[in-house]
Amino acid sequence: MSAPEAGPAGALWHAGWYGYARRLQSPNFGPRPAGALVDLVVVHSISLPPGQFGGQEVQQLFTNTLDWNAHPYFKQIEGLQVSAHFYVRRNGELWQFVSCDDRAWHAGTSHYRGRDNCNDDSIGIELEGLEGEPFEPAQYETLAGLCAAVAQHYPIEHLAGHEHVAPGRKLDPGAGFDWRALRNALGWAGGRFPAAVQNTL
Repeated sequence: MSAPEAGPAGALWHAGWYGYARRLQSPNFGPRPAGALVDLVVVHSISLPPGQFGGQEVQQLFTNTLDWNAHPYFKQIEGLQVSAHFYVRRNGELWQFVSCDDRAWHAGTSHYRGRDNCNDDSIGIELEGLEGEPFEPAQYETLAGLCAAVAQHYPIEHLAGHEHVAPGRKLDPGAGFDWRALRNALGWAGGRFPAAVQNTL
C-alpha cells in the first residue's frame, strides 16, 4: 500500500479534503446528485477481521487492495467495493478516503429524514470497532472534532448511526456507542440526533 498523502499545509479544507486527516484516496466514489444538500453525518463501525484491530485491512478494503485469501472471513465479502469519507482508528488517528464533495459508498440502501439513498447527501465516518462493543475515548475526541469541522464547512443538521439509516439491515455502531458523550462534546441540540437515542442524551 502506498503511503498516505498529507493534507495541504495550512489549509483546513481543500476540495473536500480535511487537512488534519491522513489522505488515502479510494476508487470507490462518484459525484453527488445535482443540488444535493449535505446535511447528514452517518457513523459506522468496522473491523477486519471482525473484532481484530490495528491492521491495515480496512484501508485495503476501501482501496480495493485487500487480499481475499488472507483470512477465511474475507471470502464472505470478496469483491465488495465500498468506501467511507473518514476512518477513525482506536488510537484516534484519522484517515480520509473520499472527498466530502463526492459521494462515498458507505450507507447502501438507506432512508433518513424523509429521503432515500443517504449516500447522496451524507458524510460517512467509520470507527474502528465491533458493533455493540465500546469505543475508545480517543475515538470520541477525534469524532467530535471532525463532526464540528464538517459542520462548519457543510450544512450538517443531522447525525445518525448506520443502524438508524438502514434499520433491520445494519446494527452499527450499536449499543456500545455513547451518543451522550458525543452530544456533550459537540454541544448540539438533541433534535439533531436519532429519535431512537434521544432519551439517552
